[in-house]
Amino acid sequence: MAFEGLTEKLNGVFKKLRSRGRLTEGDVREAMREIRLALLEADVNFKVVRQFVNTVTEKAVGSGILESLTPAQQVIKIVNDELCSLMGGSQSKIRFANNPPTVILFVGLQGAGKTTNIAKLAGWYKKREGRRPLLCGCDVYRPAAIQQLQVVGEKLEIPVFEQGQGDPVEIAKNAYAHAKRHGNDLLLIDTAGRLHIDAELMDELRRMKAAVPPHEIMLVVDGMTGQDAVNAASAFDEALGIDSVLMTKLDGDARGGAALSVRAVTGKPIKFVGTGEKLDAIEPFFPDRMASRILGMGDVMTLVEKVQATVDEKRPPSWRKTARRTDGSQ
Repeated sequence: MAFEGLTEKLNGVFKKLRSRGRLTEGDVREAMREIRLALLEADVNFKVVRQFVNTVTEKAVGSGILESLTPAQQVIKIVNDELCSLMGGSQSKIRFANNPPTVILFVGLQGAGKTTNIAKLAGWYKKREGRRPLLCGCDVYRPAAIQQLQVVGEKLEIPVFEQGQGDPVEIAKNAYAHAKRHGNDLLLIDTAGRLHIDAELMDELRRMKAAVPPHEIMLVVDGMTGQDAVNAASAFDEALGIDSVLMTKLDGDARGGAALSVRAVTGKPIKFVGTGEKLDAIEPFFPDRMASRILGMGDVMTLVEKVQATVDEKRPPSWRKTARRTDGSQ
């Protein structure tokens, strides 16, 4: 799992701090040197690491923490709070249009798992919020990309709009009209990826953005590629303007540094993460819960929500709709 190595190293640092009782400024600075190395080994961006370490050190040695009854616990709390802040502080949600359909344009490099995770996200909104998503296949270059979208769409019982190997801009426009006519309130557009960012790819995405103005441009990045994921996010944002990130394969990299770097480097929030190969292996990104995971405190809330979702599935659809209206969610 992501952050496995980082969690182990941080717990080692914290164990040392707790064993010392009273702490000196030297103890804190030594601990922060070890945390700095742990973050770098986890492939966190070096500028992000420097700022993080400076901020935690300043707060730990400059606000009476060392004179408190539990200085080690106070330092751990500061680390937790700053990790949470680094990843955005609070959960960021997709902005839904007042007049449906809400259009989400997905972009990214080839190999990030874009097509499958778009379908996963559509399935999540269908299951959790009762949305009526429509998937649109605009990756007309990669062999079998549209077929792949159709296969996962069929498994999730979500319709797929496609017009073969035509002009992706026209396909997107036609998909929007189709969604309007058929009452789909969420249109998720899968676009072509490349092995690298090039002018042709960006020009096509800009034309698509102009033809069917998206309410959200979501970049799909492979969490296992570390700083390459952060560089891709910066490049796409500069060339196209992205709104958010969906990070895939977060279950497959023990380092996880990309998740700690993307928001700090680009200013764009991670909104969802792919956590496995199954079609329900996707979840919203909560910075506070991820910080808890990193520090080895677990993630109780996500576990509770998964259990509740399983319980809800066994209830009749009418009950689920009533529950959504009662709790005020859309």
